[in-house]
Amino acid sequence: DVQLVESGGGLVQPGGSLRLSCATSGFTFDDYALGWIRQAPGKGPEWVSDINWSGDVTNYPDSVNGRFTVSRDNAKNTMFLQMNSLGPEDSAMYYCVTSIAARWAGPNRWGRGTQVTVS
Repeated sequence: DVQLVESGGGLVQPGGSLRLSCATSGFTFDDYALGWIRQAPGKGPEWVSDINWSGDVTNYPDSVNGRFTVSRDNAKNTMFLQMNSLGPEDSAMYYCVTSIAARWAGPNRWGRGTQVTVS
């Protein structure tokens, strides 16, 4: 079975940093692009980053560009999201997702999420 397990969330003060991890199993990790999507209470899902199969192409929306950095370790089947200069607007459940191809083509499988609260 495909498993995506996020960790690293928590409570942080404004201006602080967190590093999220996504440990995966059950599929050929370096065959797929991955991403992070967040959802705040009462709001729809918001894409916050994606990374291609090799890790050399990454994308971000304007809302996090320059503050968030996505990376992956294909040897460890793990993806990361380094989040700096966090603000209350970044509070949300953060989900690790796989795409359907080696380059990002939208989310396919989702993890259960890790909560980030900035307060």
